[in-house]
Amino acid sequence: MGFFSASVIKWQPFFLLFSCVLNSVVLGDNSSDKAVLLEFKKSVLDPSGLLSTWTENSGHCSWSGVSCDKNSKVLSLNITGFGNGKKGNFNNTNAFLSFSCSDYSIFPFYGFGIRRNCGESNGGLYGKLLPSIGKLSELRILSLPFHRFGGEIPAEIWELENLEVLDLENSLLSGTLPVSVSGLKNLRVLNLGFNNISGEIPSWLSSLKQMEILNLAGNLVNGTVPGSFGRFRGVYLSFTSLGGLLPPDIGEGCKLEHLDLSGNNLVGQIPASLGNCSQLRSLLLYTNLLEEQIPHEIGQLRNLEVLDVSGNSLSGPIPVELGNCSGLTVLVLSNMFNPYDDLAIAKGDRSTVKDDFNFYQGGIPSEITKLSKLRILWVPRATLEGNLPSDWGACDDLEMVNLAQNFFAGEIPIGLSYCKKLRYLDLSSNKRLAGELIEELAVPCMSVFDVSENSLSGSIPRFYNQGCPEVLTSDSYAIEPFNPTSAYLSFLARKLQVGTHFEFFGGDGGPTVFHNFGDNNFTGSVLSVPIPPKRLGKQISYAFYAGENLLSGPFPQNLFENCNELGSLYVNVSYNRMSGQIPAEMSKICKSLKFLDVSGNQITGSIPPSIGDLVSLVSLNLSWNLLRGWIPSSFGLMKDLRYLSLSGNNLTRSIPSTFGRLQSLEILEMSSNSLSGEIPEGLVNLRNLTVLLLNNNKLFGKIPSGLANVTKLSAFNVSFNNLSGPLPSSYNLMKCSNLLGNPLLQPCHEYSSMSSSDQARAGNSQNYAASPRGSATRRNGNNGFNSIEIASITSASAIVSVLLALIILFIYTRKWNSKSKIISTTKKEVTIFTNIGVPLTFDSVVQATGNFNASNCIGNGGFGSTYKAEISPGVLLAIKRLAIGRLQGFQQFDAEIKILGRLRHPNLVTLIGYHASEMETFLVYNYFPGGNLEKFIQERSARAMDWRILYKIALDIARALAYLHDQCVPRILHRDVKPSNILLDDEYNAYLSDFGLARLLGTSETHATTGVAGTFGYVAPEYAMTCRVSDKADVYSYGVVLLELLSDKKALDPSFSPYGNGFNIVQWSCLLLRQGQAKEFFTAGLWDAGPQNDLVEILHLAVVCTVDSLSTRPTMKQVVRRLKQLQPPSCYLHDEVSLH
Repeated sequence: MGFFSASVIKWQPFFLLFSCVLNSVVLGDNSSDKAVLLEFKKSVLDPSGLLSTWTENSGHCSWSGVSCDKNSKVLSLNITGFGNGKKGNFNNTNAFLSFSCSDYSIFPFYGFGIRRNCGESNGGLYGKLLPSIGKLSELRILSLPFHRFGGEIPAEIWELENLEVLDLENSLLSGTLPVSVSGLKNLRVLNLGFNNISGEIPSWLSSLKQMEILNLAGNLVNGTVPGSFGRFRGVYLSFTSLGGLLPPDIGEGCKLEHLDLSGNNLVGQIPASLGNCSQLRSLLLYTNLLEEQIPHEIGQLRNLEVLDVSGNSLSGPIPVELGNCSGLTVLVLSNMFNPYDDLAIAKGDRSTVKDDFNFYQGGIPSEITKLSKLRILWVPRATLEGNLPSDWGACDDLEMVNLAQNFFAGEIPIGLSYCKKLRYLDLSSNKRLAGELIEELAVPCMSVFDVSENSLSGSIPRFYNQGCPEVLTSDSYAIEPFNPTSAYLSFLARKLQVGTHFEFFGGDGGPTVFHNFGDNNFTGSVLSVPIPPKRLGKQISYAFYAGENLLSGPFPQNLFENCNELGSLYVNVSYNRMSGQIPAEMSKICKSLKFLDVSGNQITGSIPPSIGDLVSLVSLNLSWNLLRGWIPSSFGLMKDLRYLSLSGNNLTRSIPSTFGRLQSLEILEMSSNSLSGEIPEGLVNLRNLTVLLLNNNKLFGKIPSGLANVTKLSAFNVSFNNLSGPLPSSYNLMKCSNLLGNPLLQPCHEYSSMSSSDQARAGNSQNYAASPRGSATRRNGNNGFNSIEIASITSASAIVSVLLALIILFIYTRKWNSKSKIISTTKKEVTIFTNIGVPLTFDSVVQATGNFNASNCIGNGGFGSTYKAEISPGVLLAIKRLAIGRLQGFQQFDAEIKILGRLRHPNLVTLIGYHASEMETFLVYNYFPGGNLEKFIQERSARAMDWRILYKIALDIARALAYLHDQCVPRILHRDVKPSNILLDDEYNAYLSDFGLARLLGTSETHATTGVAGTFGYVAPEYAMTCRVSDKADVYSYGVVLLELLSDKKALDPSFSPYGNGFNIVQWSCLLLRQGQAKEFFTAGLWDAGPQNDLVEILHLAVVCTVDSLSTRPTMKQVVRRLKQLQPPSCYLHDEVSLH
């Protein structure tokens, strides 16, 4: 009948009643009921002919959608519209405009137990519901979903005495629910989901004794959730504006089977009484503002299949009692795939997306991992710690496990090797997982296996090949009936479909296997790729990532053994210790190669001409190796090539003219070689080219004037060559910073009318000339790095970075814009994170600052002013008083400030506590008498400069940033690293301040004059231009600070004015290095007193931190490693807190 899915019929009595009514139909005539129906037909538009059988010459009981009793009284009016219509439209509020039944894929977890099977109708009725429908006195079922009625529900319908089912789902209805009704005594089902109904939920619904199903999801209803709803069988109140506390008695007399309260503004604790709902099968509380612990009483729910509490602010240990939920198949305790994402995209409103702030204590109880029916265990980025559970039971049904971005340590347990159905295992970014991988792990059978960013060692095993399930795709669970378990499996399978993220590299979006071993300490050679023979010859795409390890041996030809039996192959083994030459026969054994990154290794010899036969290649990165010889002209055969990087080698001769044939090419990087000759004129024909980096070569001749017509070209650098002649007439490309070091080139002038923002963006060179390459290699035991290799730290391509971000799917840059209103609070409480030994109250803080008197002010900024406060004799604090109006909502503020309050690092300013109210908000920090680094730099001319002090300051701040980037969950980006935000104590220990405030308070009113968080001279160029922030933006800012620390110049020093507007300390350092005048860079006395070789190395490190190419900038963890290699002999490094 097209009403609700068959799964509901098993347990909902109103369906049995409906069936009985239909069986008792006797055709006849009743003039009053027929007249009502004809009046209804005349009042609506019916372009699809749904009411075509409704004619005056026929009996109304034979009409489509009409059923009658033996007296021809209408019992049921059941017409479903828009079953498979065109994609719906959504407005930009919390309400939803019209969409068809098939659009419910946007709401993947909506309607467990009631979700209808969409019919074939592609049309609907347009108009309004008539009050005369209330004259159908025997009407039991009024089911008119997916039409376009609009307006309010007539009051007469609410008075129908015999009505049992009122189903007007998604019909553009508005207004409020009536305060009281006299009818509906027998109502069992009220389905008004996804309309525009507003107001509070009326109390009379709780008095309906026959009520079983209530669906008000997707409306604008507000207020709180009534406690009496626990005696219904199904309650669906997702996607509304409900708030407040959940009623503690909701579980009393509970009959619930499905409870969906997701996507609201609910606060407080999860009621322990829900443990009384013994029949509960699905409990969805995701994307709210719930706090405290998960009640252990939930463990009493033996029939519970799905529990999702992600997207809240829960804390405490995960209850061991959850292991008693013997029916549990899906457990989601945190989630970075917010089900709201698709909805936000559909509505064009991403502001509804909320972050996940569930931060638990302890680990995963083994009682949970032993659950026999468990198919999904999903707890990423939730501050879990300890060892992974060793006991995973039989795990016969376990298919997906995501424990990424936590703090798990120890080895990967052998118990996981028994999970033969496991398709997805993500243990990435735990940092502390160590030991060796065991060969019993069913890695070849996994569609996704990700252990990247850990401390694993040993060799990558030859994993056992056994019987495997099919490769995970978005359709893997399509044949399963819709139920709570299959809905989550389908949703995650779609989100995890790796193939879609390879489409840029020529992938077809089809089945793809992704195995990521990157950023560990794996050694030895790669013996083979872990893919079973069963999957060969099926056009499956395979991605093998093992970059940033200690892999050695010859060029990894073994990786390509089965290449021609794959649909496509993607390989990243960058930044290892691989050597040898590129095999000439590679093009014969691997026609399916789409992506290859071997950058940052020790590959020698020349590039074989046969490389041009790799015609399927879309991305090739051979940068920062030891390649010599010339570039083969056969590259011109690669018609699909979109990314090519040959930078940082010793390639000679000219750039082949055949490059002009690469019409698909978007990024071309050939900087830091020994290329000569002219820039090929054919490059002007590459209409898709966006990046062209030719700097630091020996090119001569003119810059092709046609480059000005390559409209997509946004990054261009030919600095430090021997070019001559006029400049192409393209202001966007011909920035002076991109043309430095070409003395015969027409002088470059940038106009003084440039805005200060443009000047800041213009002042960064892409690269710089370093001293000749030595024989030392990356990660070569105790041997040092030479200067070029410093510049090549982690120089993976930008495209690789983007791809990794997409595939691993863990970079989330969403800003939580809470739907909640500011919760009024005027309490004068100070929340304490760190006990300082003396009482800290609101009054004592205000009194100690002299009521925030200007005489106690020690600093001002866009976030507010900082005051010195002596709370008690000898106890000094710094109070940062935040500007009024900066807070978006106290719930959000509390959630995020608690994250900052938990941070502990020797080089971070400690957040002791805070107060937040509508009238006053301030943060309490420890006080540092040494002032800040800006003051230190200004005054150092008056003191002898000790290199060890400068080194210590540089290392302290690097460690603090590395901690924020790599050890905090969620990762914290500073976004305004500069000398005034670096504090010093009396012993010149450095402490980073103001971390987390840019995210906490927004960026619209920062102390910068830019439109982003940051300060001119320190803001990374890509951040200034796109407002897209990343950890590499902090690296850039750190590099500028390091340059200031070494020199006697400011970031935008007045002495740079002869060089033109926009010239900054980054360009000045590059210029001096190019001219061999590095000693001129350092502050007075430092060059003569310090270790000169180390000073130059530090200068190179600072410059490589500030290059435009994100892929070339190191991570802060790598900066720390490099600084430790340059440790002054007598400098104590506090190794107990160092990063590996």
